[in-house]
Amino acid sequence: MKLVIASDHAGLALKEELRADLSAAGHEVIDLGAYQCEPEDDYPDFAEKVGEAVKAGVAPRGIVICGSGVGVCVAANKIPGIRAGICHDTYSAHQGVEHDNMNVLVLGARIIGPALAFELAHAFLAAKFQEQEERFERRIKKVLAIEAKYQR
Repeated sequence: MKLVIASDHAGLALKEELRADLSAAGHEVIDLGAYQCEPEDDYPDFAEKVGEAVKAGVAPRGIVICGSGVGVCVAANKIPGIRAGICHDTYSAHQGVEHDNMNVLVLGARIIGPALAFELAHAFLAAKFQEQEERFERRIKKVLAIEAKYQR
């Protein structure tokens, strides 16, 4: 699968390891930064890069990483059309796609290690939204209605 990935300085080391793992598994990984450790960089910039790329159709899914994952999750979800979820367990990583049509996986580099990050990313990328299930489609429509209501 084609995906975009980015991190701030706190997530840089994990992003590099995850990018290599996903590339080795055959995924096309587009790296949107950071490319070096700059302690003054700001997580919203990287969340926006991933969110905008997914929204624009550069890739159907993205992964964004910061220290806790919380900051980039909050920032990514400000972009219309982005459904970002912070996941530190494999159930949430696949269920977020299957039930909630999550399109951005958020990880906290200071919370999890590389082995778990690999498992989470693979579960996220292998999952498919269960659009044939009326209840999931109905719920996504409600989420989109909320989003549209507050874009005015």
